Amino acid sequence: MTSEATTPGLRVTARPGLLVVSFDDPVRACSWAIVGGGIVETRSVAWIEVRNADLGPHVDPRELVLDRLRSAGLAPGIRLLTGRSVATYEDAIVSAGRTTARCLATIGLSNALRAGDPARASAAIGTINLLAYVDEPLSDEGLIEASAIATEAKCAAVFESGVKSRESGRPATGTGTDCVVIASPRAHPGQRVEAYAGKHTVIGSAVGAAVERAVAAGVRRWREETGL
Repeated sequence: MTSEATTPGLRVTARPGLLVVSFDDPVRACSWAIVGGGIVETRSVAWIEVRNADLGPHVDPRELVLDRLRSAGLAPGIRLLTGRSVATYEDAIVSAGRTTARCLATIGLSNALRAGDPARASAAIGTINLLAYVDEPLSDEGLIEASAIATEAKCAAVFESGVKSRESGRPATGTGTDCVVIASPRAHPGQRVEAYAGKHTVIGSAVGAAVERAVAAGVRRWREETGL
């Protein structure tokens, strides 16, 4: 379920097998993405759709992403792999005070797990990949704290859905291959840079609410489609 919402300086482009969020100006971002991870500056975040047949024990996921980037003619940026159709992406916007957060997410739970489950390889490639963009400049510490809030919100939405871990049978908190990306604009000269994005802040509230809303919608859609 997508929306017609807009965010100044942010554009969403979807085509078969590829979802791209582009920024008019470079943004600062924090993630553990397979390509473009870390605390970086970027102009885009892209979801690349794959199938089980594309992956295997001898396939390097990073090289697979780079090959797809070359084929699609995409410039470097933050790149995510997903087994979920990118056409199913969810889009949620939440404003609190002077802050607005927007979350775009693809949700697949065929690889559902709970934090703390035994570490075992899985053939399933369902995953949760999300971008949370907040329109306030954040410091490194702020980006990391916003990432923690977004991750908590993702876990809460999955936990409350009742989806069970494929490993332990306990309520799942995500999948084995989730990735969270947080992005915020670069500060202009003299502009305040926010160092805090926790639950007691307006930024944390907006990020958490946007992520939970998008992930919960995606989980409902996935369960309706799969009957699980």
